[in-house]
Amino acid sequence: MKVLVLGGYGVFGERLARLLVRDGHTVTIAGRDGGKARKLAEELGCAWVAMDRRRDLHLLQGQEVVVDAAGPFHAYGDDPYRLPRAAMAAGVHYLDLADNAGFCAGIASLDAAAKAAGCCVISGLSSVPALSSAAVRALVGTGRPEVIDIAILPGNRSPRGLSVMESILSQAGQPFRVWRGGRWTEARGWSGPREYALPGGLVRQGWRIEVPDVSLFPAHFGAQSVEFRAGLELAVMRHGLWAFAVLRRWTGLPVNRPMLRAFKLAADLLAPFGTGRGGMSVMVIVAGERRWWRLLAEDGDGPFVPAIATRALLRRKVLPVGAGPALEAITLEEAEAALSDLAVHTERGYEPARPLFPAVLGPAFDRLPAEVRATHLTMDISHWRGEASVLRGTGWWSRLLGRLFGFPAAADSVPVEVTKSVTPQDEVWQRRFGNRCFRSRLAAASGGMTEGFGPLTFRLGLQVQDGALHFPVLSGRLGPLPLPRWLLPVSITREYAEGGRFCFDVRILAPVTRDLLVQYRGWLVAA
Repeated sequence: MKVLVLGGYGVFGERLARLLVRDGHTVTIAGRDGGKARKLAEELGCAWVAMDRRRDLHLLQGQEVVVDAAGPFHAYGDDPYRLPRAAMAAGVHYLDLADNAGFCAGIASLDAAAKAAGCCVISGLSSVPALSSAAVRALVGTGRPEVIDIAILPGNRSPRGLSVMESILSQAGQPFRVWRGGRWTEARGWSGPREYALPGGLVRQGWRIEVPDVSLFPAHFGAQSVEFRAGLELAVMRHGLWAFAVLRRWTGLPVNRPMLRAFKLAADLLAPFGTGRGGMSVMVIVAGERRWWRLLAEDGDGPFVPAIATRALLRRKVLPVGAGPALEAITLEEAEAALSDLAVHTERGYEPARPLFPAVLGPAFDRLPAEVRATHLTMDISHWRGEASVLRGTGWWSRLLGRLFGFPAAADSVPVEVTKSVTPQDEVWQRRFGNRCFRSRLAAASGGMTEGFGPLTFRLGLQVQDGALHFPVLSGRLGPLPLPRWLLPVSITREYAEGGRFCFDVRILAPVTRDLLVQYRGWLVAA
């Protein structure tokens, strides 16, 4: 095919041009800097043209496909789809490597025009959402995933283009919507770090950013939760960007050209450190299994990965007609075939996915009523609401401890909201009684479970008796220091079902005095 690559001398555009030349396509390198375009074209033995996408659209004539690898796509102004419309007018297929969620989703507005013109118009034909959606489909088959968790984790020696840096910096500290636990909630760019395993035992850290997957995958795959993270290999860069995100969140500091170049200079100074090894992780939880597809790029071949989806699509004899985001535009098999001549390794795997309480209780969990079991099957995040009555101890010691722990005030009836969030290490329970909120962390431990309140950690001896779940306190510690038994609270707590609803009765006696500290009892339903 005759393919014009706009931004063809950029970080990803250059890799795409090299792959397309290798595959026998007739490639034209295009961009505003004619000198750079000519230099690369002479190296690859292909054509070049100086082209500004804002005014040189007549240069599309005679091409079969135009690929926009330039960006940044969030900065394309009031008429962001000028190029694909011009391509359709010229009878040319349009593809791009967009990673901007709004731009990628909005391309669907051109669907009718693309079909009328007989053109293929696809946005996001890159690592996201094209490669990521192909991997998700391969992992879930015809199933419906509960959780989708994706990360892209490049090596530090991978080249960095200004467009990619601008895209990430513009998101730092800014709010965006994420779909978790079956509802939209707010996250911040470059927050919520998490570690990811890659082939070869490599572990990298990723931080939340907004990509098309976050907004498109919930409806497309029917998932309850979708998260995406990106990483930087060097800790100084990761945490430096986190500090910048915090600064932007509180000051609204704009990302301008001088700032962008300053960050680019800092990144270039750190370029000799780290490695050229990078990767990608796609994990789903479906049908009681955690399944994953992972990729590791060696020898600096990581920057080729964003070009693989386009390469794979252009290996087809016929392109699909219509316009839309690159959701399952290729299959994972096509992508892996397009990776086969690169220093890239992929692997798939699976393991049972068991929530915390079933894992700790084992077969005893199945003896609990369905209403109780349902509250302990959280795979990512779940929300519960209900009502409770609260009793508080009246002695000075009980009042002091109640204030320290943030327990709710006494009330005959108070609205209750509980949010349970799963992390790689534990479950975080946030309980809100009216306007009072307190939280704890529950984790599996040898012989049972622990629950932590700040520096205090208690070991719980979970028991299933008479169709109810009991939570006796067996031991405790303050930081690393064990607490003597007389300093332990007494927990008389049970969860049970009544009237078709989950019910709870939590009665805690204060350490030392054994007077009532707090008792709250009530019911919850899924929110």
